Amino acid sequence: MITPLDIENKTFNKQLVNGYSTEEVHEFMTAVLKDYERIYKENIEYKDKIAVLNQGIQHYKSIEETLRNALIVAQGTADSVKKNAKVEADNIVKNAELNAMKAVDDINQKVVEKQLQLDETKKQFDVYKAKMESLLISQLEMLKEINRDQN
Repeated sequence: MITPLDIENKTFNKQLVNGYSTEEVHEFMTAVLKDYERIYKENIEYKDKIAVLNQGIQHYKSIEETLRNALIVAQGTADSVKKNAKVEADNIVKNAELNAMKAVDDINQKVVEKQLQLDETKKQFDVYKAKMESLLISQLEMLKEINRDQN
């Protein structure tokens, strides 16, 4: 690429016949030099800006990648938490069912025990009733005999 210094240092061979006016060429070259120098500086500034912007883009791409990875990790963690919560909930339900079954079994066992106690009490009552009946009958017989003896 031609630099402004190249333009400034450019010289032309002088021709005596049909040559260009040195003053006009010099004025034109000065105008071209000024414009080219301005454009050259702008070009450097734009290249610097592009480099800075590219660095910014790379920085934001890096942040984006980090966020993407964090999101993936967060999603994985959320899935793991959900899975663990489901397993724990299932365990709680199973334990509750086992406890309920044990409680029902305990209650059924107590019902059976109480039923046996009730049956035993009924038997004892029947025995007591039979004894009382027998006693009353014997007492009645004794009274009948006493009455017969008195008559």
